[in-house]
Amino acid sequence: MATATSVTRTDQDLRNDVLDELTWDPRVSPTGVGVIVTEGVVTLTGWVDSYAARWAAERAAHRVARVRAVANDLGVRIAPSAQRTDAEIALAAERALEWDAFVPVENLEVTVADGRVTLRGPVEWEYQRRAAERVVGRLTGVRGVSNGITVQPASRPGGDELPERIVDALVRSGATEPDRVSIQVYGDTAVVDGQVHSVTERDEVERIIWSAPGIREVHNHVTVTG
Repeated sequence: MATATSVTRTDQDLRNDVLDELTWDPRVSPTGVGVIVTEGVVTLTGWVDSYAARWAAERAAHRVARVRAVANDLGVRIAPSAQRTDAEIALAAERALEWDAFVPVENLEVTVADGRVTLRGPVEWEYQRRAAERVVGRLTGVRGVSNGITVQPASRPGGDELPERIVDALVRSGATEPDRVSIQVYGDTAVVDGQVHSVTERDEVERIIWSAPGIREVHNHVTVTG
């Protein structure tokens, strides 16, 4: 069992790595960002000037090896020159979604209140749900995004062989060693357990499972061991 002294030393090293990664990412201005690390769990505090920077800071922290999880408590303060009315943001969101070939905008509903965008409606694939949030989150003046889009596949999962096909996809991508995770499929729900080396690896495993035809829900119980 690690002593309190060794944990503190490791957490301090990890904090320094996260701060360096935030400085390295040109999308993030780390001046207003605080980093707290407790037993491998990173908490981001402070303020950034856009929702896109908030998201980028979170992803930067996830990229650091040995980070077990990230709590994003960053607030968004929009500079006066970047402020937009809710009507302007709503119109920009509609246009941005229309321009994105991967997002079926005709099925989506966009609501904006105090700079915070709420997305609702069905899509066929998880990547479309994530793409919609990413596209809207990059818009000037957006303070936050609530993604209420649901995944409703047009087809059903492909029988008992689907877990094996998912494992094959993991092997092809090199996302993780296949013996580190186990996958079960119950109807249109996939459950994955196991241990991986990083949060990024965990997210990539989940992304690949979401790509399986007919999957409507993924329960990711994979833990990060560092």
